[in-house]
Amino acid sequence: QVRLVETGGGRVQAGGSLRLSCTASERAFSMWVVAWFRRTPGKERDFVSLIGSTGNTDYADFVKGRFTISRDNAKNSAYLQMNNLSPEDTALYYCAAGASSDRSALAYNYWGQGTPVTVSS
Repeated sequence: QVRLVETGGGRVQAGGSLRLSCTASERAFSMWVVAWFRRTPGKERDFVSLIGSTGNTDYADFVKGRFTISRDNAKNSAYLQMNNLSPEDTALYYCAAGASSDRSALAYNYWGQGTPVTVSS
């Protein structure tokens, strides 16, 4: 069974940075699209960013210029560098993997358990 494990969440003050990691249990990881979503209580999961197997990227407007997604296929891992964080970025961040570059959560077959990010003002 495919497992995705997110790490790197935590508490940070506004303006600070965090780097989230997502590590997969499968070597097929290199062929997948990897995306980050986030969810706050009472809301659906919001698309944050994705990176394709060829390195193409996409970002939600609210993170452009602040977040950077990357991947290291040799390590079966993807990363989300988050800079200039604000309290509005507080959420549970999920890593997901699938076959197509899509902003919809429905496009992703595999999900991690989520890692919490809390940004204080």
